[in-house]
Amino acid sequence: MRGAALPWLVLGAIAGSADAAPPRLTEPAIRAFTQRQETAWNSRDVRAWAATYAPAAVFVDQARNSQGGITANGSRTLAEAAAQARRFFRRSKVRETSVVTRIEIAPDGRSARVFSRDTSRIETERRPARVFCAESLETLILDHGRILSAGQTDTAVRCPR
Repeated sequence: MRGAALPWLVLGAIAGSADAAPPRLTEPAIRAFTQRQETAWNSRDVRAWAATYAPAAVFVDQARNSQGGITANGSRTLAEAAAQARRFFRRSKVRETSVVTRIEIAPDGRSARVFSRDTSRIETERRPARVFCAESLETLILDHGRILSAGQTDTAVRCPR
């Protein structure tokens, strides 16, 4: 009887581990996370989008200037970024596409930096549609089995022609 129970114990342990905290970040998990963020944003679901960030997340906006340097445009907390997103969504439609260009996972697997190119098409009533491009750097952390963003820096750049 003991031998017959062993496969079920092993299967139970494997099934139970699916809900357990992942021991480290992986590239597929990071890519799935960034896709969930993009889906929430494009769905205008500020609550779902904000839930992908740690409470202390910081958002930095900057732009690449004509000399190739960086011009700082300010930073926001998660609460400020969510309030700004709600205001933006009330008056505009946006469709953002992000292409992850590089992922750097820390040796301990508990954090990662995600580099991407973002293109947003923004439509506002009584204005022609416009396209906004940015290079984004986001820092992800593994927190109690959940992937969260500790914040991101968006650098506005000229859109490729």
